[in-house]
Formats: sequence, structure tokens, C-alpha cells
Amino acid sequence: MSVTATPRPKGHPGYSQTMRRAPESAGVARKLVRTALAAWGQEDRIEDAALVITELVSNAVDHARLESIRVVVTRPSEKLVRLGVVDRSRNVPYVRTDSNGDNTRGRGLLLVDALTDRWGTDRYRWGKQVWGELKCD
Repeated sequence: MSVTATPRPKGHPGYSQTMRRAPESAGVARKLVRTALAAWGQEDRIEDAALVITELVSNAVDHARLESIRVVVTRPSEKLVRLGVVDRSRNVPYVRTDSNGDNTRGRGLLLVDALTDRWGTDRYRWGKQVWGELKCD
């Protein structure tokens, strides 16, 4: 697994890493997010960002099709950090609001919704990217 830092014509680089679609990849994704946010001087957003990427990776681990996912951390503007997980499934996630007794699984997007300023899904012919954006300094 290698980390890629992609230069942009202007502004901040983007960071991405392909990893196994496995529960332990959430820890690898958190390290990538911490590295990117620390490089950008956004240490105050690291904890929220780490929770968001954990939920996005967990969702992909549970629902994607192939053996790998790609975690992407970018700065689409000076005021935003975007965290995304790319996978090969075209199924779009949705926020579960149903009550299912003691089942604590399946509500991660509620946390993503609460911690991000906005989130969404970009659909591709071959899959999708689920992302969340956090405002920063």
C-alpha cells in the first residue's frame, strides 16, 4: 500500500491511499487523515475527521464489492477538507433512521451527517465515492 500525494495547479496537494477492504484499514485511513490535516495546519479538525473517515471506511468494508478501496483526502478550497472513500459498488448509501433494537450497526452515516458540513456520493460508471466535507480555518 502506498500513499500518493498529488500536486494541484494551485493550493494544497491531495492525499490518497489504496488499501484492503478490511476492518483494520480504518486505522490506516485515520493515519492518512492525521498526516494530511497536520500538514495543512488543521490539527483542530483531526478528531472529527478521524471519526468521519472511520465511518466511511466501515461502510465500504460492509457494502463494497471488490477487495480494495481508496481513501482520498483533499482541499477543494481554502476553507474545506474533503474526506472520501472510493469503491467499486454502485449502491448509494443512505442514512438509517429506523430503530432496530440493540443493533448498533448501520447508523454510521448519522455520525457523518452530524460531524460534516455536508456529505454526499459521487457516482461513477464503475462505482462511487462517498465523501464528507469539514470547514476549516
